[in-house]
Order: sequence, then structure tokens, then C-alpha cells
Amino acid sequence: MLFWSDVKCAARACITLVCLCYSVSGSAHFLELIPSTDIVSTPAQSKVAFTIQFTHPMAQGPLMDLAAPEQFAVFGPMGKQDLRASLSAHKRHQQQFFTAEYQIKRPGDYLFYVVPKPYWEPAEGKMIVHYTKVVVDAYGMEQGWDTELGLPTEIVPLTRPFGLWTGNLFQGVVKRDGKPVPFAEVEVEWKNDGSITPPADPYVTQVVRADVNGTFSYVMPKSGWWGFAALLEGEHTMQSPEGKQVPIEQGGLIWVYTRDMK
Repeated sequence: MLFWSDVKCAARACITLVCLCYSVSGSAHFLELIPSTDIVSTPAQSKVAFTIQFTHPMAQGPLMDLAAPEQFAVFGPMGKQDLRASLSAHKRHQQQFFTAEYQIKRPGDYLFYVVPKPYWEPAEGKMIVHYTKVVVDAYGMEQGWDTELGLPTEIVPLTRPFGLWTGNLFQGVVKRDGKPVPFAEVEVEWKNDGSITPPADPYVTQVVRADVNGTFSYVMPKSGWWGFAALLEGEHTMQSPEGKQVPIEQGGLIWVYTRDMK
């Protein structure tokens, strides 16, 4: 025999499950490439540690399984360096992510980037490939931060992507194969440190549209890491693990850090 209290408990469980699914589905996929610092000012800071994971930054998860990247590299004062050998694999909740370290030896701007293996998202029926980069400035050289890496989809910053105060305007150009993408959609998320609970789903992922020249703008209202993801539909399809030809979400991402002015 069912009692009214049992019915109410079951109803609460169903509502909780629906809300949880809604919240996660409202979060965007972001490939995080987060360094221990975006500015190296002293030799003590010169060994930069990285965390590379595929997740929902504002929702603080869940973590998605990340295969070993096809590329992890840096372009800087010494040219391009392949950094895949520096990757260390780890697991959290049975999902794989990576860490790495890099020793900066010369002044200059270092553009670190990841080319991941395609990720199958069955809920959306598509493969996801997010070309992701972050810039680390060393010893105040401040040269080369706007270098184009030639990634299939890329955000080229118009604002210097380091030394940013909270409230600064960040601008970039969305490019595909080196050409601006008019009216491209850019999703923006803050890497939540647990201090913010979004009041409604639309606050999780901010969305801006580039102009006819592929240029977008966004004012960052809080200190911390901000991810900008230009998401384009791939020009070709790809075979899914289920053997079907499916669309590709081709993303160009850049991470920038802001600090409060104190």
C-alpha cells in the first residue's frame, strides 16, 4: 500500500532528477586549458603547471572522459614545441583528464594550445572538437600574444589576453581557416570556484554574437578564468562510434584571466 508521504517523496525525487538534467543540459561543453599563472614575473613562477579537462566550467562538472590529445604544444620565442610527452593522465569519478608542466626559459609570450581527439556526444548526436588555447606572458615582453596559430577554428584576440582587470572588455575575432566568420555565436563561461550559484539556467552560459567582421565583445564582471568558445558547425560529417555519419561541432576556444583592482 502506498502512503501519501511515499508519493510525495517519489515526486520530489522526480523533480530533482529533472532539474539536475535540465541544469547539466543547459551548461556548455568547454575544454579547459588552465595554467597556474597567466603572467610569469619571477624565476620562481617560471615552471607553469597546466590542467586539461573537458567539463562544464560554471556548473563545476560533470567531468567528461578526455582521450589523449592529438596535439598539445606551445608557440613562443623558441618557435613551436611539441609538449605531448609532458602530459600525465589522471582520473576523477572514472573520467580521464591531464596535467602537464612547462619550464619557461626566455622572455616572451607563450601560446599553449590543445587539439583534442573528437568527442562523441550521443545526447546531441554530434562529434565535438574544441581547438583550445591560452596565452602566458613571461617577464613583460608582451610580444606575439595575437599570433594566429592556424587552427581550423580559432579566436584571435584583439584585447591583450593577460593583465586584465575585472570589468575589462575582451574582444576577439572568430576565424575559420584564417578567415573571419560573420555573426558567429560565442559562448562564454566563468570557471566557477564554488562562490556563485546561478539564479537561472541562462546565467550559466552567456551568449554573444560576432558582427559582420567576426568580431565579438564581452565585459568580464568577476575575477577568475573566463572561457570564450566560438562554436561552428563543421563543413563535413564524421563517423560516430555507432557507425553513422554525424555533424561536427567545431569550436575555437581561448581562456583569459581577470583580477580585481585592489
